[in-house]
Amino acid sequence: MHLDSINCFTQCLWIFKKKPKDKSTNNHTYSPPSNVVCLPRTNQLESLLTIIRDENTNREDFIFCSDRIIRLLVEEGNEVNGVSFNGKICGVSIMRAGEAMEKVLRVRIGKILIQRDEETAQPKLYYSKLPPGIEDRYVLLLDPMLATGGSVIKAIEVLMSHGVKEDKILFLNLIAAPEGIQAVTSKYSKLKIITGFIDQKLNEKKFILPGLGDFGKPV
Repeated sequence: MHLDSINCFTQCLWIFKKKPKDKSTNNHTYSPPSNVVCLPRTNQLESLLTIIRDENTNREDFIFCSDRIIRLLVEEGNEVNGVSFNGKICGVSIMRAGEAMEKVLRVRIGKILIQRDEETAQPKLYYSKLPPGIEDRYVLLLDPMLATGGSVIKAIEVLMSHGVKEDKILFLNLIAAPEGIQAVTSKYSKLKIITGFIDQKLNEKKFILPGLGDFGKPV
């Protein structure tokens, strides 16, 4: 095992004994729709989340712990799907933060770049490159944070415009806000959202609380 992995594992064991409740308790006041799956709340998951939320965590530990959570999300996606993918699966990352989730997958990867239009303040598609035959595949849509849901909704529109069926889309994210979940599921009730954790809410600047900052920077 790599030294950084050992250090992170040791830190996880320490956190088992001392877990700050404000950073590791789930949102018990919000009941998500039935098409939203939250990872089982285990000591391992709480420890991993606590580490990546800590602003003092170094880059190596951040990558190690976030990769482990992403693997758990992918494993959960295989379980909740209910049918065999039979090789008909691909990943699509929402750039740029979503690209950090790609390396745990061993499938074809596509990319979508969505940014806010300065004139309309609405999400706008700037770039997309999708795997061939995507209309016949299940799609793991990747973005580590679900805040307002605007970018994700736009990405889903892009996928469906290329023939992807809604019930074959699994959106994987590490942390979600109730507002984002509501925005996505109110428009798309057949897809699955698989999240590591549902946080409290969005603040006045539309950032997730407590969240974990800019996911793309440490990775």
